[in-house]
Amino acid sequence: MAAVRDVEIDPEGTFKYILVRLQRPGSQEPRDIVRGTKAAEFHNHIFEKVNPEMEKLGYECKCLGGGKMDHNSKDKKIRVFGLSTGYGKADHSVTVEILKKAYPDYEITWSDDKK
Repeated sequence: MAAVRDVEIDPEGTFKYILVRLQRPGSQEPRDIVRGTKAAEFHNHIFEKVNPEMEKLGYECKCLGGGKMDHNSKDKKIRVFGLSTGYGKADHSVTVEILKKAYPDYEITWSDDKK
């Protein structure tokens, strides 16, 4: 699983994100990853891109939910909030823990706010 980065998000702006669980068939060790981009009009557009990429690497994917992020790289801040209409709300606290590993020098917060 080392070939798959934990986090792939846009470097700036407000955008949709999803929390995805990866698992190899027959494995008992799932791994959660975060993907987010302004290019996605809807959360399922992100999953539709990630799923085939992960399947090629031998993983099964499940979307655990979604939300939005506000990424300010200049101030080194990320705010996680909102939900996905299609997938439901991701566990933002899990998302934040994953983000903190990828952005250790950032201030990262989350809330259940819609905006």
